[in-house]
Amino acid sequence: MPPLMRNTIAAIALICVFAPRDAAASEKDPWKIWGQTGVHALMRHAIAPGTGDPVNFALGDCKTQRNLDKTGQNQARETGNQIREREISIDTILSSQWCRCLETATLLELGTVSEEPALNSFFRDRSTADQQTDQLIARLNTLPKNSKALLITHQVNITKLTGIYPRSGEIILIRVDGNGNVKTLGRFMPKEQERSN
Repeated sequence: MPPLMRNTIAAIALICVFAPRDAAASEKDPWKIWGQTGVHALMRHAIAPGTGDPVNFALGDCKTQRNLDKTGQNQARETGNQIREREISIDTILSSQWCRCLETATLLELGTVSEEPALNSFFRDRSTADQQTDQLIARLNTLPKNSKALLITHQVNITKLTGIYPRSGEIILIRVDGNGNVKTLGRFMPKEQERSN
């Protein structure tokens, strides 16, 4: 082998060995990824039968909204149990102001829940999608660097931010850098993940 080629191969090998790697990106267990500092979680609200909301929808009036059924309520409680069992420490819990998200966040029993309008559904009016997504990224960038936030929101919001179409109750793990870039690190359904471990 010519010396130049041999030296090039050696240099590439050294780069591969010593180049910094994103530990979360190389990890396959979503619970371990979530356990790392600075990893945030997007969660689609638990099961709420139907699509969208009734035509008489009113913010703050749950009777006018699509809400969790018993299955969804149990799903949220079980997810909270698993998060506590795995000892995932969450610093900030933010929720859409929609009742199904607030109920999901409350039933998790993981701490104080704060309403975050940037997480509100734009299913009916997509004109606010870019603005809300930018506001959410900006909000995450106001948090301490190594903190963890759990964000309870809707399918459309998660899809806009990550390109992922989540199932009800699914969790998407992300990291946001100082430039507002969002990196998806993993996705999982907690109950299914628990059964597979």
